[in-house]
Amino acid sequence: MSEEARRAEIVERTIAWFERSMRPFPWREPDCSAWGVLVSEIMSQQTQMARVEPKWLEFMERWPTPRAMADSPVSEVLSRWDRLGYPRRALNLHRCAAAIVERHDGVVPRSREALLALPGIGAYTSAAVASFAYGLREPVVDTNIRRVLARAVHGEALAWPANARRDDAEMLPLLPEDPARASLWNAGSMELGAVVCRSRRPDCGVCPVKDLCAWRAADYPESAAAPRRQAKFEGSDRQLRGRIMALLRAEPEGVELDRLVRELERHQPEPDSQRVRGLIRALTEEGLASLRDGRMSLPS
Repeated sequence: MSEEARRAEIVERTIAWFERSMRPFPWREPDCSAWGVLVSEIMSQQTQMARVEPKWLEFMERWPTPRAMADSPVSEVLSRWDRLGYPRRALNLHRCAAAIVERHDGVVPRSREALLALPGIGAYTSAAVASFAYGLREPVVDTNIRRVLARAVHGEALAWPANARRDDAEMLPLLPEDPARASLWNAGSMELGAVVCRSRRPDCGVCPVKDLCAWRAADYPESAAAPRRQAKFEGSDRQLRGRIMALLRAEPEGVELDRLVRELERHQPEPDSQRVRGLIRALTEEGLASLRDGRMSLPS
């Protein structure tokens, strides 16, 4: 089998497997709106699908359209986001809804260029919405797809770091010409990386392309590059920021600043009020919190 034929067969088998085995998420239903797809993509960034689905259902019931969200206070969006992770995504979602209303009369745009111009929308999300919501032939690449391509196509254990130019260069030659099948390949390769070709403990025995996989054929060589390790969460600024946001969600009227600092210092092995106040200042500068008259609250 030629290399071109092997790659084409990887695509076809992945599509066939996905059509049989896809997880039944509500944003994959044919009647899901482009707004629903966009919300799911923003929520899914570095977040497990089991946590995303109930929150997505809650948001779509409360804000079924961009206009509905744009007309609501950002404080409610941040409060309902709760602990889904990275509250900046909730802030960007609210800003994105407002921009869709202002620039596109409340309709999520179709083109990648228009999508990229929206707040908080990057290369991946713009391609995903264009492909999954509108069925356009666009290359979608996330960390799961990079891993599938690195292993199955190139025989490498680890994927390359996120890079929009390389992502497109790797995925475009594999995209079927038919836009509908291109969307299935995008979604299927992502699903394959998420549930079968996992970063740790890949389930090669059930993989639909195991006999075509270059990594398996080479007897699973390890990567020469050291695996990227996630920064420790315990005691991190990210953990403290999360605690600040949790306190603000719990007290909609706001928290007296000195009490907030004392409360956070209790959770630090070595209390550092300067560090806490720096995080508070950063949150207000990012628009995630408001500080007025010595009290901190969610933005209005």
